[in-house]
Amino acid sequence: MKYVVQEGSHSVAEAVSLCRPGVIAAFPITPQTHIVEKLAEFVANGDLDAEFVNVESEHSALSLIAGAEACGIRTFTATSSQGLALMHEVLHATSGMRLPTVMVVANRALSAPLNIWNDHSDSMAQRDTSWLQFYAESVQEAVDLTIQSYRVAESKDVMLPAMVCMDGYVLTHTYESVLIPDQAMVDEFLPPFEPEYRLDPEEPMTFGVYALPSDYMEFKWEQQKAMENAKRHIMRINREYRKMFGRAYGNGMVELYNMDDAEVAIVAMGSICGTIKEAVDEMKDVGLVRIRTYRPFPVEELRDVLRDVEIVAVVDRAFSYGYEGPVFSEIKSALYVLRNRPIVCNFIVGLGGRDTRVEDVFRLVKRAKESAGGEVIWLNLKA
Repeated sequence: MKYVVQEGSHSVAEAVSLCRPGVIAAFPITPQTHIVEKLAEFVANGDLDAEFVNVESEHSALSLIAGAEACGIRTFTATSSQGLALMHEVLHATSGMRLPTVMVVANRALSAPLNIWNDHSDSMAQRDTSWLQFYAESVQEAVDLTIQSYRVAESKDVMLPAMVCMDGYVLTHTYESVLIPDQAMVDEFLPPFEPEYRLDPEEPMTFGVYALPSDYMEFKWEQQKAMENAKRHIMRINREYRKMFGRAYGNGMVELYNMDDAEVAIVAMGSICGTIKEAVDEMKDVGLVRIRTYRPFPVEELRDVLRDVEIVAVVDRAFSYGYEGPVFSEIKSALYVLRNRPIVCNFIVGLGGRDTRVEDVFRLVKRAKESAGGEVIWLNLKA
């Protein structure tokens, strides 16, 4: 391994290169551009043997990637915000054809009004597209998740595409100390992509067939089974990664922090968890449950860890307008079967990149302790 201090986007680009994609599609959009720029440099310098294709839109980027994956080639692209929204049609097609590409999403707020800073509204809006969704807390985890995601996505009983979500600017443009694995270690951990089916003129087949009402539901049920299968692989690959590279993140699905004897559990995702951990260190009886894998959703794991707490404060960095935060909805649903359910409340924070500081977490916990449950609280709104 090598120890580096560099921009998060460049660290992730190195991780992508180590995975040896054969085709990379690139369309620039802030704040993900530096990832594909660095990959273009690797290809131009001969450090990465890949076809690097500049396309005219994000819709084209994912369409190109889908075609290459269908031919049996490992692929990569990256996007953000409106670019991910423009891909929406092709997101469904890629997962429906069971094409296990990996895409880094540099999370950024959706327009309008125009905003280039971080929240989770872009990827949350795509939660029902049958893509695996992973959320990194740090640059190091984004590096590790990129490598792990290919293993999970390409598992024979999964074969679904994956998003590695890293907070725009907060992670993409921050310089952090990171351990970059050796190529030989990654080659051992991640074997070449060998799909069971691929487009081949010598053995013709069809991807994305026309499905009548008598057949369509079975295709969708197979995708759901693949999501369920992914849970087992995520946890297993997390353990294997620790053995080889020395790092693991909880059980792969969730990570717990100071949850022993916690009466209040904060549930959150992404880089904000670093701030929450710092705040939790200064409080008694408060812990953090970090969701690492949003799709598939860690229902059983959350039930197990939250069944004995008194209060659950769910932090959302996106909103389902007309209702509540999307993670809040999922947590309530997961805990509904418990006989003695904790009080669950929702905090909407950091939309459009608004800072959330340690003192804000203190305020959040205080409000949670005063809650009767079911409340949706927009934290730090201007008076």
